[in-house]
Amino acid sequence: MTYQTPNMEEFFTKDNQVITIVLIGVLLLLLMGIALLLFFFFSRKKIIKKELEKKNLEIHHQKEIIQSIIVTQEKERKRIAQDLHDDISSKLNVINLNANLLKDGELKPNEYLIINDTILDATDKTLESARKIAHNLLPPILEKFGLKDAIEELADSFNNSRKISIKYNIEYPKDYLTSEQELHLFRIVQELINNSIRHGKAKNGDIKISLNNKKLHLSYSDNGIGFDIEDKTHQKGLGMKNIESRVSILKGKHKIESKKHNGFKLSIII
Repeated sequence: MTYQTPNMEEFFTKDNQVITIVLIGVLLLLLMGIALLLFFFFSRKKIIKKELEKKNLEIHHQKEIIQSIIVTQEKERKRIAQDLHDDISSKLNVINLNANLLKDGELKPNEYLIINDTILDATDKTLESARKIAHNLLPPILEKFGLKDAIEELADSFNNSRKISIKYNIEYPKDYLTSEQELHLFRIVQELINNSIRHGKAKNGDIKISLNNKKLHLSYSDNGIGFDIEDKTHQKGLGMKNIESRVSILKGKHKIESKKHNGFKLSIII
């Protein structure tokens, strides 16, 4: 029986090959691991970048809304100041001048009557102007009877003016929104009708309010000249910014539909 001595060189060669294969496998695993880490790193970086861009857009949008609210408030203050100056101050001056004439005396009986009539007439007109200003600030019917009656009265007042014909179908549960929210929604409808007259040159408008799946839906449309929906300048006018600001305050969503010479439509979900 012959005994063969193992070939040590062959043994070490095979051993080295195994070690080399293992090392290559480990190296490949390391490279794959590094590649995966780099992939996740850059993917995460990309995601963070997109999130930051989205956040910046939201911040910019919020700044626009705040700016719009400020502009709207200033516009309202200016209008109220103008109303007070034109309708109240001028009439109070008339009352003051005539009261001083009475105080000075030395007037004929018929002059006393004329001055008294002037004071009474100016007082009546001042009270009427004050009621009108107060009504514009907060419509009494909105406070007393709620949103449904307030919008119906608003639509009827425009119908009576013959500037535009407004149809309405309002299914609104009383006190569904807070009084502050109702005021915002009322102002939105008011702004929409005014825009239809001033900018849309519309002759007809339609208001619909309903409650579906615990969401309040408001739809407004007119038959005005419309505009190109892609032209953002039409949507960013003060009127639309005011509406957008109020929708944001109400935490709602809105959608605008319009085409040139084909009317305007706004849908709001709260």
